[in-house]
Amino acid sequence: MLETLRGKRMMFVGDSLNRGQYVSMVCLLHKLIPEDGKSMETFDSLTVFTAKEYNATIEFYWAPFILESNSDNAVIHRVSDRIVRKGSINKHGKHWKGVDIMVFNTYLWWMTGLKMKILRGSFDDEAKDIMELSTEDAYRMAMRSMLRWVRINMDRKKTRVFFTSMSPTHAKSGDWGGVPGRNCYNETRMIEDPNYWGSDSRKSIMEVIGDVFRKSKFPVTFLNITQLSLYRKDAHTSIYKKQWSPLTPEQIANPVSYADCTHWCLPGLQDTWNELLFAKLFYP
Repeated sequence: MLETLRGKRMMFVGDSLNRGQYVSMVCLLHKLIPEDGKSMETFDSLTVFTAKEYNATIEFYWAPFILESNSDNAVIHRVSDRIVRKGSINKHGKHWKGVDIMVFNTYLWWMTGLKMKILRGSFDDEAKDIMELSTEDAYRMAMRSMLRWVRINMDRKKTRVFFTSMSPTHAKSGDWGGVPGRNCYNETRMIEDPNYWGSDSRKSIMEVIGDVFRKSKFPVTFLNITQLSLYRKDAHTSIYKKQWSPLTPEQIANPVSYADCTHWCLPGLQDTWNELLFAKLFYP
């Protein structure tokens, strides 16, 4: 993998799930590199791991909607009323130019309900022109913008573009026939049913991706991690993640209430995503 990256830039663009995949990739590779031969730096939305003797970088760029949004601050982005700006991909896209291997993802942040607020115009406008679209239509708009950006800015002879499918959550134990009102907390076995599909993974979004990508003039490699990850109710960070604010006594008494059933432990499942990425990179 490091030889393939020699003299190149690889970038993951998306939300915290893509950041997890990025961290997994760095963890899988950096142990082969001596301490003085690597560095990790963060500049606002961009985190860059450099393998010096390979003249290679693996980068992560925070853009949870791909398009410009009011959740673009890489540190403070817990916004309840999410707004995405139409046709705004260049705000982030200017930081992606010159990348050789690109890995996009976006799903989780669109799941706020059945409607999404879309801004026409600028966030700087005093009177904001906001319309509501169904989540599927808003997501389709973002996918089309992303593919248009790729077609205009990337060279199909020299670059590879990947898109990671939606990462499932395990917040409702009823989905897999568990004790009602529970989630992934204390789950230690994977789901055995090969046909299992969780209620949090919207097939309508998968259909939008299929529809838009089929029409793409630029080849995008689809990393379909959804089904294989659906089985792994045991693989989340649960109560063991870093807590950004102190837990209340009520939370401590009821771990189910604060278990994170969205993000994944490392080492773990996301290493498998990267093995899949590695295979598709070498054997397209």
